[in-house]
Amino acid sequence: MPPRLSVVVPFYNVAPYIGDCLRSITRQTFTDLEVVLVDDGSSDGSAEVAAQFCADDPRFRLVRQENQGLGPARNTGTAHSTGEYLTFVDSDDLVPAHAYELLVGSLDRTGSSLAAGNARRFNNTLGVRAAYLHRSIFAADREVTHILEYPALALDRMVWNKVYRRSFWDENGYEFPPIRYEDYPVTLRAHLDAVTVDCLSAPVYYWRERESGESITQQKYAFANLADRITSALTVLDLVDERAPDLRTPVHGHLTEIDLPTIVQGFGSVEEHERPALVELGQRFIRRLDPAARAAARPLDRLQFRALEAGDADLLRRLAEHRTDVGVDDSRARRHAVLPWRYQSTYPTPTGAARSVPRRLYRLPRRDMRLHTTLTRVEWDDTDLVLRGTADIRHAPRPADETWRLRMSLVRGLRAVSLPVRRFPTRDTHGDTALVGFETRVPRRLLAAAVPDGAVPHIAVDMRVGPLHRRGRLSGIGYGSAQYPHGAWVTDDLWIQPSSGGERFTLRPLRRPAELTEATVDGDALVLAGRLAAPAADATLTVARSSGTLRVPLLVGPGGDGRGFTARVPVADLIDAATPDDPFSQRTARVPRLDRDDALLLATGLRESVSVTHAGRLLTVTRSPGGYVNLFEGPVRLHADAAEVSDGDAGQRLVVAGPWWEPRDPGRVVWRRFVDGSDAYVDVPCHATYDEKSWSAQVPAANLLPASGVGAIDWTLFVVPPDGTSPYAVQADPYLMAVLPIDLTIGAARVRLLPRAGRLHVEAD
Repeated sequence: MPPRLSVVVPFYNVAPYIGDCLRSITRQTFTDLEVVLVDDGSSDGSAEVAAQFCADDPRFRLVRQENQGLGPARNTGTAHSTGEYLTFVDSDDLVPAHAYELLVGSLDRTGSSLAAGNARRFNNTLGVRAAYLHRSIFAADREVTHILEYPALALDRMVWNKVYRRSFWDENGYEFPPIRYEDYPVTLRAHLDAVTVDCLSAPVYYWRERESGESITQQKYAFANLADRITSALTVLDLVDERAPDLRTPVHGHLTEIDLPTIVQGFGSVEEHERPALVELGQRFIRRLDPAARAAARPLDRLQFRALEAGDADLLRRLAEHRTDVGVDDSRARRHAVLPWRYQSTYPTPTGAARSVPRRLYRLPRRDMRLHTTLTRVEWDDTDLVLRGTADIRHAPRPADETWRLRMSLVRGLRAVSLPVRRFPTRDTHGDTALVGFETRVPRRLLAAAVPDGAVPHIAVDMRVGPLHRRGRLSGIGYGSAQYPHGAWVTDDLWIQPSSGGERFTLRPLRRPAELTEATVDGDALVLAGRLAAPAADATLTVARSSGTLRVPLLVGPGGDGRGFTARVPVADLIDAATPDDPFSQRTARVPRLDRDDALLLATGLRESVSVTHAGRLLTVTRSPGGYVNLFEGPVRLHADAAEVSDGDAGQRLVVAGPWWEPRDPGRVVWRRFVDGSDAYVDVPCHATYDEKSWSAQVPAANLLPASGVGAIDWTLFVVPPDGTSPYAVQADPYLMAVLPIDLTIGAARVRLLPRAGRLHVEAD
């Protein structure tokens, strides 16, 4: 009997990654599947790894062919597959354990032509994070919808986050063209041909971002890649013009925002003899795009677009190199770019009498000089909440005396109370030292009085630089800064939790929350103690698991007011190594709740994470960025819960430490940085020590400084296990992330220890 689902996995020279990919498929909770592996002429041992999976699991089959490219290899796999449903996996990516159960289950339930779901991006240095487009397209579940009903699906351009009904696929005769970026023309056609489509908000695919920059999408500035990208985009535009004029606005806007800037940026990388051909291809593309979409682009994009229309390859090259110098080289960075010019300054202009771009495009509009704030430190003392950060009007001219006005206030509904502000020089968004640093103090008594207004308090910012005046709210906690701020009691029953609400910083008041005051380990049980929001004769703690919800009765009574409780949770009941939620880290996050009102527990009493091992797995009680209790279950690996800078005879040393639970040697600890555009990396070894309860690793901070003329570099703390398994980045404990970053200066260089996506990094420049 044919399997219900066929999984097509083409591969070519991916020996370091294909094993992890195929293991993630073997862990699927949906088991009625076949896996068609297509060896597209590999020469690096990938086929041997694939053949071993075929020998171990009869659901895996191997097909070999001469190298033809990803699209033709997918077509070969489709021709050899027999399932009722069809899906595709790229051989360096991962599939969450429940993905196909969710996607096939949705199609069985609705009868739709295809089902698509959310995606995550991942790698060792940056961990796991939301894929930018997917997180907005698949923000909510939508069954039996259609692209003409939900136009955001016009931007769902990847083939791998979907399961297709095979009869639908064959009826429409889909084939992948023999080019890179082959996904979009096929997926857009499928969305248009579908009767209905199911959208799932759950992540169903993990998309690897190579540290080496080797993947097709990361080699985007090579001429062949750019040419294929334009061919794919022109095919998509033809399809929209022919079949879906109503989708012109989102598709033209998307290609203008994502693809066109990549093409003009390619002039900084392609060979000189390739530039005329790229100009010709780029002009064919830009002439097809809606002028209204180009007019909505950022100033530097508009300048590059006009240079392309004029065919000025030299200006395009210089603008691309200028942009790369400031690190603005991808679509997301362009939206939040640190732009390299001041008000009324110019980009590098061509010499000679003729100018290919009007002078007005070299000027930065006043509307683009926006208030920009960051938070770098959130701390409590006995009387105040202390906030440190930066406030600046981007690209504004600097007054000679640097007498800028900055006012801050605590806003409670319609009322505002002025706060004291201390100014100090620090680096601005251009990397220059300027008077942009601030510290303000919010008295606890003001926060205690804020709640009766019924509004969540926030911090308002009012700034004047020369003739420019800007107002706004203090923005959220940024990358590398105080990402898990502590909350505090401001009265006996009022807790204030600082947090980021989207891009805004808020002070969330919680009166008499259900709380966890203590977590301990007692033999084979986790003992949780806390207080309920209100007295209750009986209550139950619930923890959702893949095998069903765990329910633990609470012993209510201790505490004198009927709110106190304790709960004993068997550790074995929380371990699930077979189907972890995250196929990359092999970790699962669980959120305990109280059955009364489905309430979360606020971690008011924890001052550090509490961990225990069981059956080769690690269970940790910790907190979320919003202060709520989380349970993490995963492999036994080093993680860091302390960091400091120590002084010695040889200078400053960076010391990182954490708990350790087993007698075995966990491996070498190194600071690692990857060399751009290759799999090569540079390691700086740490002096590591271990005992039965803890580990520490230290390194001279000077060893992490870049060589002269190299510029800024980024290190990630790695562990290299002694058993030959893959190195992994050290996870930073949430309670450590609450007090990072750590800054130090060595001569003229700056070193900063900070968290990025839960990993420990050092940035040095």
